[in-house]
Amino acid sequence: MQHNAVIATAGPVMVLAGAGSGKTRVITYRIAYLIRNEGIAPENILALTFTNKAAGEMRHRVDTLLHQGSSRGLWIGTFHSVFARLLRSHIHQLGYDRNFSIFDSDDSKSLIRQSMAELSISADAVPLNTVQGLISRAKNSFILPAEFHRNASDYNQQKVSQIYELYTRKLKDNNALDFDDLLIKPIELFNARPEILANLQESFRYIMIDEYQDTNRAQYLVAKMLGAKHRNIFVVGDDAQSIYSWRGADISNILNFQDDYHDALTFKLVENYRSTGTILKAANSIISRNQRQIKKELISHKEHGEPLTLIEAYNERNEAERIGEHIRTMRLKQDYEYRSFAVFYRTNAQSRVLEDVMRQTKIPYKIFGSVSFYKRKEIKDAVAYLRFILNERDNESLLRIINFPPRKIGDISIGKLKEYAEEMGITLYEAIQRAEEGGFQARLVNALSSFCRVIETLREMSESGTVYEVLSELFSLTSIPLLLQAENTPESLARHENLQELLSMARDFSDHNPDNGSLGDFLENISLASDYEETQDSDNYVSLMTVHAAKGLEFPVVFVTGLEERLFPLHCYEPDELEEERRLFYVAVTRAQDKLFLSWAQSRYQYGQPHYCLKSMFIGEIDTSIVQTESGVLLSDRPEKEKTTGGVSTLSRGYQQKMSTPLPAGDQSKSSKSGLRAGAMVHHALFGPGTVVDVQGTGSKQKVRITFRNTGEKTLMVQYANLKIQQ
Repeated sequence: MQHNAVIATAGPVMVLAGAGSGKTRVITYRIAYLIRNEGIAPENILALTFTNKAAGEMRHRVDTLLHQGSSRGLWIGTFHSVFARLLRSHIHQLGYDRNFSIFDSDDSKSLIRQSMAELSISADAVPLNTVQGLISRAKNSFILPAEFHRNASDYNQQKVSQIYELYTRKLKDNNALDFDDLLIKPIELFNARPEILANLQESFRYIMIDEYQDTNRAQYLVAKMLGAKHRNIFVVGDDAQSIYSWRGADISNILNFQDDYHDALTFKLVENYRSTGTILKAANSIISRNQRQIKKELISHKEHGEPLTLIEAYNERNEAERIGEHIRTMRLKQDYEYRSFAVFYRTNAQSRVLEDVMRQTKIPYKIFGSVSFYKRKEIKDAVAYLRFILNERDNESLLRIINFPPRKIGDISIGKLKEYAEEMGITLYEAIQRAEEGGFQARLVNALSSFCRVIETLREMSESGTVYEVLSELFSLTSIPLLLQAENTPESLARHENLQELLSMARDFSDHNPDNGSLGDFLENISLASDYEETQDSDNYVSLMTVHAAKGLEFPVVFVTGLEERLFPLHCYEPDELEEERRLFYVAVTRAQDKLFLSWAQSRYQYGQPHYCLKSMFIGEIDTSIVQTESGVLLSDRPEKEKTTGGVSTLSRGYQQKMSTPLPAGDQSKSSKSGLRAGAMVHHALFGPGTVVDVQGTGSKQKVRITFRNTGEKTLMVQYANLKIQQ
């Protein structure tokens, strides 16, 4: 099938390349075949990829297949790099100079900030990152300012439409393009100057696109325009691995390829050279549940292999500990190296417990696609507050937090405060407290006074309260989590999750150290953790990463963790979202070569509170005859009672009984019995003010549905929510 795809050189072709089926091999062999067997000049071939690494590997393979230097003249690179090269030659036709600048994300953000200032639009009203994200999404969908303005339906979109228009003008005034412009300016160019398009169509007689399922609308349009004359467009991808809709990828591009090109040939590469038959049987059963897909079923080139193993833990720490036990056992008994193991999770915040257990059990590890939990900016910011509460002479922490969240205390003001402190022979914090005596401007004095009130409130609480209570109060006083939620970008929401994980860690620490759980002890634990040398054994370590970061990789042994409803799948409310989560799970499963573990926890800390979890529906979509418990019993052979209860172990049942006892909810336990009714106004420490929509149940199982002003509708367990009823 690979061979047939390679030699099909005339007309449109789609290759559906299943996981591990030799996708890159097909593209590179086809390029070599065109040059060597069809006599096509390299400069008449355009190959588009998504990463520089993929482009470099492709060029290297072509040179290896032919002889060194044969790829000279070949147009091969990422969409952005190839289109930047085209624009250098032709962008003067759109009123730009050829020596245009390419603005990175920070440059772009700075120009958007200027635009907002000129329009008197406050970042408090519409967060800067939200604006940048909406503009980027619009460009990737080839929605220009005029169309965006016509379709703006709410306050945020109306404001962003004004910013988008001004930002676009400012980019041109700066003779600059942002990264998204590299995709849309070629389309504008081709529409304005058809003769340029005609010349490029003649030049690019053969077009190849890798990872076609990840293309957005702008990429789809420009590729279609370039290939319209010769129609020798060759796309390779796998709709089952389309997992980037949040970055603008449009799965319909690959699903509708046959509609765009009715005479297209389709080749399905289904022989997998990576995974055992058992792993592929699981993958096939998972993806078969999706409605929007092109049907195919992977077959294995390897032996059948052993069953998948299901880890059923009673909480997230127990889950991490059992993963560590399996790694140690397999190293001793089956001679695996640490590098053979990978642990996947749905969200970055989940890495914290895994990292803690790996450190404590002396298993070397490395985080991929992110930084270690304790080194993430938002964690270091929150920890700096806690450090400063304990030690007001810690100027490093003070300088880190004085403008976090933003308080409009600039570098010049800080410099003057330092001079004042030195002149008076006092600490910097004392200078801040005495700013009014120092004759500083009223606006600055007010901002500094507000900061001092936060610090003194937290310091007072730290003397008698738990670490969890101090951190909760910090988040409430500063609204840091709410600000991140309000940005509503993938990055800000991930940072919000990390802060919630820190809160959960503080609650866990407070619960397990009732007599010796001081703030100093908590910070000492974090310091020891953040100084841990992650790669002690050279390149021999366990790989920890999100499933998104794992795409394209493979490992002998894979653990997929956190398989619980509302975690994996993650908060799905629409069928399309659920199908993408299922594709993500499919990607995770097909990374495993020899052995696959699936794990879930019956309880997990969320927002600093223990919550019961339901086993992910995805586990139930796998044939029970190929999944075994940790003791080696196939799920299909378990007693009926265990099947219906999810196979809860004796240890886990004991834990559930313990957890079923209502946890103390402070003074709010009283309010849950009186005053919570539809229409009542409430306040939550993290979500802010809201209105009760509905109250369900009674006692410890009572739930309340609330519409929060800043974060939308949420359903909470009353005994854990710590709601304050507004009078």
